[in-house]
Amino acid sequence: MKLRRSERIVAITKVLTDKPYRLFSLNHFTAKFDAAKSTISEDLSIIKRVFAAEDMGRIETISGAAGGVRFIPKKAADDIENVVTDLCQELSDANRILPGGFLYITDLIFSPEKIMEIGKIFATQFAKLDVDYIITIETKGIPIALATARAMNLPVVSIRKDNRVTEGSAVSINYITGSSKKIETMSLSRRALPEKSKVVIIDDFMKAGGTAKGMLDLLEEFKSEVLDIGVLMETAQPESKLVSDYTSLIVVDKVDEKNQEVVVRPSNCILTEVD
Repeated sequence: MKLRRSERIVAITKVLTDKPYRLFSLNHFTAKFDAAKSTISEDLSIIKRVFAAEDMGRIETISGAAGGVRFIPKKAADDIENVVTDLCQELSDANRILPGGFLYITDLIFSPEKIMEIGKIFATQFAKLDVDYIITIETKGIPIALATARAMNLPVVSIRKDNRVTEGSAVSINYITGSSKKIETMSLSRRALPEKSKVVIIDDFMKAGGTAKGMLDLLEEFKSEVLDIGVLMETAQPESKLVSDYTSLIVVDKVDEKNQEVVVRPSNCILTEVD
């Protein structure tokens, strides 16, 4: 069935947004919709104009024989602020305080709607980086990493806290946690990550940065280039972390178990660095 322009635009938009960063040739759409290149180009111009006007992302056209069109996700700064502010409000509930002064965040991390929004924020933050893989460590970092990877159309590699025979040959290191000063182990299968890959690390929480530092050390064994680190939440104290270059969305100022008080706020870096 021959589609009308309005129908074709809907279909093209779905194809592009389902596979962000993937380059589609014009021939792909001309064959799929039985339309001339000039017609498809006009369709793409309309989509590009609407996306730009609504700040919904970028439709990028690349000329030349190897060129085509692709969708680059982007969340507007005010959308990011709204998402992070809403998360802070939910996290400020004293009912989230667990024994020992911990904060319950599992429901947020495993909420598909919320986690996809968080992934889009990180994808916006890292859009200009030439990333090959998203790296995380089990277990709570995995949903955030998957959402980020989905928005950037990248594979995820998960570092394990122990070595398993099903992973094959692996590289393992010992590291010292930044807060409790305990010695822990993390490992990564040699098959999981090619050497000299360009990666972004994603995790759910950072206190002193010991786990992030451990991941950096492990990735050095793979000769990987770590382009950035993204964490959902960090604690205000200690102010000096074991890693210096990272992006956080939320800062936890206080979790007072005795007085049942939680104080969290949006991180300055995510709200000031996004174009």
